[in-house]
Amino acid sequence: MQVFLEMGDLMAKKNDDRQYEQAHLDQVMDLINKKETELTKSIKQVQKEARDLNSHFFDDVRLDYDGYSTSMETALSIHQQQQLLSEREYDWQHSAQQLDTIKRLKKSPYFARVDFKEDHNAEAETIYIGLGSFADKNDHFLVYDWRAPISSIYYDGKLGKVSYQSPEGEITVDMTKKRQFMIKDGKIVNMFDTNESIGDQMLLEVLSEKSSTQMKSIVTTIQKEQNRIIRDTKSELLFVQGAAGSGKTSAILQRIAFLLYRYRGNLTSSDVIMFSPNQLFNDYVKNVLPEMGEQNMVQMTYQQFIARRLPAMKVENLFELFENEKQNKQIAAFKNSLAFFKALTRYGKHLNEKGVAFKDIYFRDKEKPYFDKAKIKEIYYSFNQNYNLANRIEATREELVKELNHKIAPEIKKSWVMRTIEGLSKEELTALYDRPDQEFNSEKEEERFLGRKIVIKALKPVFSKISHNSFINLPMQYLRFLKAVPKLVDLSKWHISEAEWEEELLQVKNDLVQRQIRIQDASAYLYLYDQISGRRTNYEMRYAFIDEIQDYTPFQLAYLKYNFPRAKFTMLGDLNQAIFTKDESRDLLRQISVLFDPEKTSVVQLTKSYRSTKQITNFTKQILRQGEKITAFDRQGPKPTLWQASNNDQAVTALKNVLQRNEQKHLTTAVITKDLESAVKLQAALGNDYTKLIKLPNQRLVKGNLVIPSYLAKGLEFDAVVMWDASEKKYHELDETQLVYTITSRAMYQLDLIYTGEKSLLLPADDSYELKQI
Repeated sequence: MQVFLEMGDLMAKKNDDRQYEQAHLDQVMDLINKKETELTKSIKQVQKEARDLNSHFFDDVRLDYDGYSTSMETALSIHQQQQLLSEREYDWQHSAQQLDTIKRLKKSPYFARVDFKEDHNAEAETIYIGLGSFADKNDHFLVYDWRAPISSIYYDGKLGKVSYQSPEGEITVDMTKKRQFMIKDGKIVNMFDTNESIGDQMLLEVLSEKSSTQMKSIVTTIQKEQNRIIRDTKSELLFVQGAAGSGKTSAILQRIAFLLYRYRGNLTSSDVIMFSPNQLFNDYVKNVLPEMGEQNMVQMTYQQFIARRLPAMKVENLFELFENEKQNKQIAAFKNSLAFFKALTRYGKHLNEKGVAFKDIYFRDKEKPYFDKAKIKEIYYSFNQNYNLANRIEATREELVKELNHKIAPEIKKSWVMRTIEGLSKEELTALYDRPDQEFNSEKEEERFLGRKIVIKALKPVFSKISHNSFINLPMQYLRFLKAVPKLVDLSKWHISEAEWEEELLQVKNDLVQRQIRIQDASAYLYLYDQISGRRTNYEMRYAFIDEIQDYTPFQLAYLKYNFPRAKFTMLGDLNQAIFTKDESRDLLRQISVLFDPEKTSVVQLTKSYRSTKQITNFTKQILRQGEKITAFDRQGPKPTLWQASNNDQAVTALKNVLQRNEQKHLTTAVITKDLESAVKLQAALGNDYTKLIKLPNQRLVKGNLVIPSYLAKGLEFDAVVMWDASEKKYHELDETQLVYTITSRAMYQLDLIYTGEKSLLLPADDSYELKQI
């Protein structure tokens, strides 16, 4: 009987708590609605005042240019009017930002409540945490932004003593309550108290949502480890190793939002750059920061970063990189290494003494150089040893421009100039004069004036070539460097023979002749140019984020560090998913750690996977031979299913049945093939009624079922995944293990694998799946 009474008391208390919280929510919602009305009126008023100021601008400005004093008065009058307009503009922007926050809070004002005491004698304080801050007219905070220092205790600690970093230093409080809410349309849908950072109930509610073409914010479900990543302000290198579906990318986007909030006024989104795996991924994450009221950072792929500086060359793309199986693996490993980067750095220093390759600059006569490469070389190495490469090329440009100016007078006397003048139309001729009524003392003087104008205009391309360092023969320079490599590095340690290196040299030379370049050579090619030209690195960029770090090479990361010397780097990825660098990624952290101060380097490991059901996670982690530790979140679902078909027609029929089954379950399916050729063939067999084909990195993600090659699926997640042709014939190389893991770990709720013949030996051989023969 006592037990039932206690349960009844608990239920009554729970109902009382629910009523209290709903009443508090109603009160906050009422104030939010009033603030929205107030801000809307304020914005309209400010807009009206600005329009009035603009329309009557010159009515209120005294224009008088008769004397110095009256001109000053006019200038002051204009300045005052401009100041008034600027003030209205500021008021409008400030109110618009506030209104944007209010509109976000209207959907769900907060998601958590925390009670705490600062010391034993103090009264308990209560704060509510949401996507943005909201205060009443007395500046009493009704909702705290999740990024505020005090909000950290919600994510970091269990009940009891917990500390957080404030502007005044570390503060320790006694947390007595942690309550979580799910609010919709001004009503509390669910609420629960927890001792954990985020209760499993809350996670299950959020994780049960279906996937979409846009990533959502994870603010309400940030875990303690993720919070450590988000709020790290000290590390120069923050390296995050996270299992598939561990929320590493989401945490990084929240980190960017936190940094923009933390350093408001000193840091803008243009000071932050993010390198992502492909354009599809950019499209997938583009709404996360705007949802939190922040502008998106600069975002690009590494290939875009390189290719934009080589517009005249065809740079190897993702498809070509993935499909290229002819590459010598030892040479690729060497060219991707820090040893290659250091060799190129040493070679650059050597060029200060000799060895820079130049080319002629021509003007009109394509047979006879205007500036001979031998003469340019003489100028370049005429400066003393105190000059570094940057000073040397700058001085060379200045000397060439000086000589170009000296060539103007002799050029004017040449016959082509007079022929050009005689061939001009009246309009063209008039355009050359400084003013329509320009007069000259003699016809000779007028001819010299016009001749000078024509020569200067004609020489502009030569001036442009000098300004853009076009007298440097970069293709020749890069080939010279590659020839010098055996003297700089012992290639036998990389298991590369002289013959193999000569063959590589020939391949690079042929590529350059055809104006194409592999991505590994493109990075080195640009780094060589940057050293010779003294190109200024980007000192303004404050934070650099690199996603899917396992598919970057140590050389690429060293080059990015060189490009952004003052930036703090955050690198994240899953070494189990290295589909381009494969097993080479295992050594990645050790190699790049030498680029950063070890005292300011932090490594965070996220081992818990939240994306997939327990059954899918347990299946995928067994694919890995020497993978990082992965723990499944306890969310139940069906076991993965392997479908064995006798032939391709049977396999396609089985796929159509799986797609129809998933449709009935309201699941969106991604059919992931190994390569693009397989994706194109499969789409043709299925037809557009079943799926849409994604084959280009810059395609938009569309709703509905997709067929997509594996290298474009990185970083994405789907309700259901079908691994197409999971056969031993298709996947048999040991270094394809990470690829198989990447494909299968995209699935949230349902995973099917279809194959003909024998299943790949890279797949688990236990009871973690169901096998069905068709």
